[in-house]
Amino acid sequence: MINQIVLVGRLTRDPELKYTPDGKAVTNVTLAVTRQYRNANGEQEADFVPCILWRKTAENTANYCRKGSVIGVNGRIQTRHYENQEKKRVYVTEVVAEHVQFLSKKPAAQGSQEVEVMPFEPVPQ
Repeated sequence: MINQIVLVGRLTRDPELKYTPDGKAVTNVTLAVTRQYRNANGEQEADFVPCILWRKTAENTANYCRKGSVIGVNGRIQTRHYENQEKKRVYVTEVVAEHVQFLSKKPAAQGSQEVEVMPFEPVPQ
């Protein structure tokens, strides 16, 4: 079976680096991925995709990316569940990033929302 996804989008917030109890770096980010078509009002819509980044990928993304940064993510879809505070089972579908590529320059100043997109060409298959 194949479980592979490729996304290019903008981070919706600054990545927050955390560590698991056994010391593994982890970052949860949400990618805003613009759809290729426009709605009935002529507006482009976006999908907001939750992604999990682990280890060095998590550390590098937290250090070099900010809200608005454009990144490319190769990964796999994962579905998991947990029990919330009301004791209800909650299902979550997310992308586990296996490779992340930074597609915009690091913002010049902390809190800067201006991001310059760097041109790139897809890798031939």
